[in-house]
Amino acid sequence: MATRTAGTSGDQPRKKTRRKRANNEGTVYQRADGKWCGQVYVLTADGTEKRKTVYGKTADEARAKIEEMKIKSRRGVPAADRAWKVGDYLDYWLQDVARHSIRKTTYAKYETMVRLYLKPALGRKKLDRLTVAEVQTFLNSKLNGEGHAIGTVHVMRNVLSAALTRAMREEIISRNVARLATLPAVDAKRNQPWTADEARAFLRVARYDPLYPAFVLLLVYGLRRGEALGLRWVDVDFDEGHVHIRRQLVRVGKELHHGPVKTRAGNRSLPLLGVVREALEIQRDGQKILREEAGKDWTDTGLVFTTRSGKPIEPRNLARSFARIVETHKLRPIRVHDLRHTAASLLKKLGVAPRDAMEILGHSRISVTMEIYTHGDGESRENALKRVTGLFE
Repeated sequence: MATRTAGTSGDQPRKKTRRKRANNEGTVYQRADGKWCGQVYVLTADGTEKRKTVYGKTADEARAKIEEMKIKSRRGVPAADRAWKVGDYLDYWLQDVARHSIRKTTYAKYETMVRLYLKPALGRKKLDRLTVAEVQTFLNSKLNGEGHAIGTVHVMRNVLSAALTRAMREEIISRNVARLATLPAVDAKRNQPWTADEARAFLRVARYDPLYPAFVLLLVYGLRRGEALGLRWVDVDFDEGHVHIRRQLVRVGKELHHGPVKTRAGNRSLPLLGVVREALEIQRDGQKILREEAGKDWTDTGLVFTTRSGKPIEPRNLARSFARIVETHKLRPIRVHDLRHTAASLLKKLGVAPRDAMEILGHSRISVTMEIYTHGDGESRENALKRVTGLFE
């Protein structure tokens, strides 16, 4: 029987071999400054794999970050292609996203909030490192330290939240820290709308004002100010008896913008009621006289309500005319926008179904209509209590 002799290969000790890292396992090493660095290839937003670097105070921290990135990559969640700063992302969001999806007036408000408040305070912070505490501190400083109105501070947070929501959809961040910050509720003070008697009294004294037909539209149909001033003659069908609400006139920065109505629900057709037909016929005859007087200086905009030269009417001038009439005749003061609320309240008192009122007013959500319909007033409360006392008399 053969025996092994010393020195044969069978008696040689086995050499220890270094374990080869699996593909995409990542590496962790310590830099000269003592900080630990981790690198791994992960999926990015353009569909390719790129090497991403993370940092940590310890090797375990860096390794944990690598593992988190690998888990997300396996789930198909791409890593950001660049290290966004909050200010840079806000600029991108305004120009490439918000500008194409919101109204011009809303965009102007958002741009102001970003330029004056968000970028100066938060712009240099890393987007994916922004914390709830940093946002909360920013909001508190605006509310308490600088004394901004609570409504304005709410707008600041809403704008930041909208941008961060987009960043979440683009899978740049995992949560919206603006939503997690808290603010006191806005005390919504709503003026009590006019009663039917007050509305009739206003129309009587406004009868000979040049903008009387516009006030009729605001009170009867509950039109928005911009919808009334944006109405064109081609939208008024005297033969078929309809008024088509399709456009609005609003001020955006330094210019008046005549464009589509606020929402798809705002695009609506309303019956040409007798009092409205009469008011628009008065307006048509009056505009014909103005056109003849202006001659070649007349600007043909096709609008129902114009200046003496045919140009659009500044929305603020309509509000000023309304306030002047109210003050001159000692009527209970409300804002011109409250005429819309007055129209809604009158629809409610006449028993008009909320769904019909929603379509008349051009609300995009029934909840907006129901907020008005469920908002009580002194007269309705008094009538309700009278019915209660009647049970005991």
